Amino acid sequence: MNLTRRLALLSCSATLAVGLVACSSSSTDSEATEASEAESTVVVYSGRDEDLVDPLIERIGGEIEVDYSGNTNAQAAKILEEGDATPADVFYGQDAGALGALDEAGLLAPLPQDILELVPEQYRGADGTWVATSARARVLAYNSDEVEAADLPTGIDGLLDPRWRGQVGYAPTNASFQSFVTALRVQRGEDGAREWLEAFAANEPVAFEGNGPLMTAVNDGQVAAGLTNHYYWYPFKAENGDDAPIELHYFEPGDPGALVNVAGAGVLAASDNQEAAQDFVRSLLTEESQMYFANETAEYPVIDGVTSDYDLPPLTELGASDIDLGRLASLEETQKLLTEVGMI
Repeated sequence: MNLTRRLALLSCSATLAVGLVACSSSSTDSEATEASEAESTVVVYSGRDEDLVDPLIERIGGEIEVDYSGNTNAQAAKILEEGDATPADVFYGQDAGALGALDEAGLLAPLPQDILELVPEQYRGADGTWVATSARARVLAYNSDEVEAADLPTGIDGLLDPRWRGQVGYAPTNASFQSFVTALRVQRGEDGAREWLEAFAANEPVAFEGNGPLMTAVNDGQVAAGLTNHYYWYPFKAENGDDAPIELHYFEPGDPGALVNVAGAGVLAASDNQEAAQDFVRSLLTEESQMYFANETAEYPVIDGVTSDYDLPPLTELGASDIDLGRLASLEETQKLLTEVGMI
């Protein structure tokens, strides 16, 4: 082979090698960029409604991907099934029971102290793996045309009186009602909870598909009262005017009906995106986010110094039941009990 041809071949080989290296380098850079973008995107499994969370996500900004494929209980169950393979970085749920279940399974990572210190001790996980982002109180909504305030019971046992037969509404499939039943089980034991539920069922309460229809039924006099959360009443009253007969009644401190439950968030231990996930949880506890909860949903803010446009009684003055919210994790047992007594 003459020298000219050998040089030509070497030149072609060098050019090809450079091209392959360039292509390989470009491919590697592209993959690295995609990996970096994937890692910076926070994946949130939300058990709260899209209509509520999306405006909040827009306020927070950043690379956030939200999975709304189920309610709080369904999303927690999905993470329990996925285990360490879950793509979720953050779980954002409607009640403490689901957070407690994930914590109990060892699927949540400890949160930094600066996050924990933003929230009162009773509204965060005992081992520091989750924090409340807003709070809500169980209440008895009642129709003031049908019932005098002085005749309202001081606790849930009063609803077992025959005078309330067929006059109390409830939403048995709602997560908040089921959390109340779980709290009842924790406070009174399995036998005590079953006894109350059977007596309540025998008094012919009226079941509704959700708290919205329940509020309408109370206001219209279809039932005299209904077990619900406080934040359904405030916008309903605002929309229907001061003349609407529906009012709120809080049970006495320590009663299971005085439960103050929370929505909250935790970072998944399996997440490779811990810092960004923690930042998302922090963003739920900023003054702006807390004002959003207080003013848009009438939920209680959980950080100091934030007030609501609604005339909410101070959270510290509510007759909350004395219970560790993390103990509301046994949802499956609650649903089994509700099935056995014929409520779901």
